Amino acid sequence: MSEVGLYEAMSTLRAVRRLRPDPIPEDVLQRVLEAATWAPTGGNRQPWRIVVVRNGDAKARLATLYAERWKRFAGGYEKLMAGMPEEAAAESRKMLDAGDYLADHFAATPAVLVFCFNPRDMAITDAKLDRISVVGGGSVYPAVQNLLLACRAEGLGCTLTTLLCECESEVQALLGIPEGWGTACAIPIGYPQRSGHGPIRRRPVAKMVYGDHWGEAL
Repeated sequence: MSEVGLYEAMSTLRAVRRLRPDPIPEDVLQRVLEAATWAPTGGNRQPWRIVVVRNGDAKARLATLYAERWKRFAGGYEKLMAGMPEEAAAESRKMLDAGDYLADHFAATPAVLVFCFNPRDMAITDAKLDRISVVGGGSVYPAVQNLLLACRAEGLGCTLTTLLCECESEVQALLGIPEGWGTACAIPIGYPQRSGHGPIRRRPVAKMVYGDHWGEAL
């Protein structure tokens, strides 16, 4: 494992969808899974679990479910691209091509990590507000991000996808996820086929952060 600083890892953590089928060494897998357990959760309850899917039959079934949903998503995104500037459309095309590859080779991914959560162990303080609740995710997605950063440090490609959440009941039945537990995301991981991680493009701080009052420059 090459040494990667935290800021470098965060600023180069790309969604890597072209993965080699090579198995992941057990010690490497254990390290990225342990990194997930270090994440903060409300009340330190850790209301999440991961199902590491490596069985070929299970991955093949997940691949079918994923491909169906990816095809629908990609079709809708293609329509959006019609109105994009040329440069933005070209970047989107690269993303869709990589997504097509993942959908076509999902079953060959060395491991698919399915994050599950139990809302009964969460302090969901926004549950009664008149909007979509997001607070519960604060006890799950920090663990997801820890795992993604650990993959970056280990030289593993990874991408966070929520498409399989659309067919949660089928995933629950396939993986034996008990009643009361939901699915938060699935993360295919493996060694990159190409360059893998690298510089990312995000909006600058000045566009994202305000000082004291909404809309005021920091």
